[in-house]
Amino acid sequence: MASIDSMNALLVDELRDIYDAEKRLTKAIPKLARKATSDELRSALEEHLEETEQQVQRLEQAFEHLGERAKAKPCAGMKGIIEEGDEHVGEDYDDDDLRDAVIIGSAQRVEHYEIAAYGTAIAHARLLELDEVVGLLEESLEEEKAADRKLTEIAETVVNLEAASEDDEEQSGSRRFATSSVRATAQAQGRRRSSARKK
Repeated sequence: MASIDSMNALLVDELRDIYDAEKRLTKAIPKLARKATSDELRSALEEHLEETEQQVQRLEQAFEHLGERAKAKPCAGMKGIIEEGDEHVGEDYDDDDLRDAVIIGSAQRVEHYEIAAYGTAIAHARLLELDEVVGLLEESLEEEKAADRKLTEIAETVVNLEAASEDDEEQSGSRRFATSSVRATAQAQGRRRSSARKK
């Protein structure tokens, strides 16, 4: 293992880590897309797969600017996130919407990891005044942030609502009872406070 003896060497090491992460994702994203039942979710994943392939190319350009060979260093963090995602998505779900909700959660863990990795690499490239490298990495960072926002939007407007509506149908009777009990308790407490203030 080569020693990291400068900020430049640190940046190269970080880019090799991200390079491995992105290459792993070009294999992982299609698996998630195949398991997704929401058309919007599948479309978002397929769109981000294309972006991920472009991000791999941008990293290769960044290595060129640094005079380094494009070489991956095994990214243990991304490997773990992908394995955990595969495990969760592979569980038995009573409803496809629940699986879609899990796919979104897994994909967002990926995005957040990448956002942190790109942010750090950009900060180091800026210190070294490597404007071309900064530009390439910032383009990828913006795509990661946009993908994360898109996943949040799909979760909040479609998938989570549909997954929760299944619960509503199953639990509507018990929920109505619980809600009326809570309301009755709150009203009783309100009457007690009111009478205490009058005294």
